[in-house]
Amino acid sequence: MERYLRIASLLPSATEIVHFVGAGDALVGVTHECDYPPGVENLPRLTGTSIDQHSMTSAEIDAAVGERLTDSDSLYSLDAKLLEELNPDLILTQGLCDVCAVSSNVVEQATSALPKTPRVLSMNPTTLSEVLDVTVEVGDALDRGVEAREKVSTLRERLARVEETVAGLPRSRVGCIEWLDPPFSAGHWVPEMVRLTGGEELFARAGEPSKRLSWEQVFRAAPEVLVLMPCGFDAARAAGEARALPGMPGWEDLPAVENGRVWAVDANSYYSRPAPRLVEGVEILARILHPEVFPEAPEPEAASPLAVPAHRLA
Repeated sequence: MERYLRIASLLPSATEIVHFVGAGDALVGVTHECDYPPGVENLPRLTGTSIDQHSMTSAEIDAAVGERLTDSDSLYSLDAKLLEELNPDLILTQGLCDVCAVSSNVVEQATSALPKTPRVLSMNPTTLSEVLDVTVEVGDALDRGVEAREKVSTLRERLARVEETVAGLPRSRVGCIEWLDPPFSAGHWVPEMVRLTGGEELFARAGEPSKRLSWEQVFRAAPEVLVLMPCGFDAARAAGEARALPGMPGWEDLPAVENGRVWAVDANSYYSRPAPRLVEGVEILARILHPEVFPEAPEPEAASPLAVPAHRLA
């Protein structure tokens, strides 16, 4: 098997997976969004974007994304000159979502111009099980298959423990919201995460993409638990964006609001990225849905906002 000694990651999730399987030292370049594990932000950054998520509201980001997807086929730029200088043997990318990473067209154009053509591994999981399978696939590609399988087996055991613990418990009606203005359902692996934790996801089906909703639809569905997980936001940022929601007509009548079961979670770490930390996201959801069984419920008093797994909003 060919061994890849120089890896370029064009996905934050791929960067996490490379480290998870024990090959982090082989990374030579990452994206501008890679922030885990700590230290990867010091590697050369191959991508950029003109959308500043830190200074824009959810509505402004949505409008900017829509405008750029209309005008071009990628929200992100790829530094082809730097890519050539880094001379990777393997490039990890995806073709699932043009809003999440550099488009496959941009990657193909950049790699076709390189003096030495690297292998391009496109990662496109749509379910939690596929995320774990992709992790093993990356491990195999990096000659870390044994370590990857052992670690993924442990992750599957953790998922099984959650599912076994909640078996037979009442299933709450859960609404997971992936964007707030406008609201979007949380698709792909999130409905599976809800199912594993003993909930019934109201707005999406496992493996299917997120879809645009209206808050009227959310109110009519009357979720008993509402989990706000704006893509790419941590819990503190999500909680800040959610401050406008109580002013909407119908908000106070939601069962989730009446029962104090509205949460803002750290989607950037545990829900948005198809990486091993999704398993921790399942465990956080389990504590939210069944605090009587999983008593270590996340609370907003955690010392650092970046360490907060979830904020209770109502």
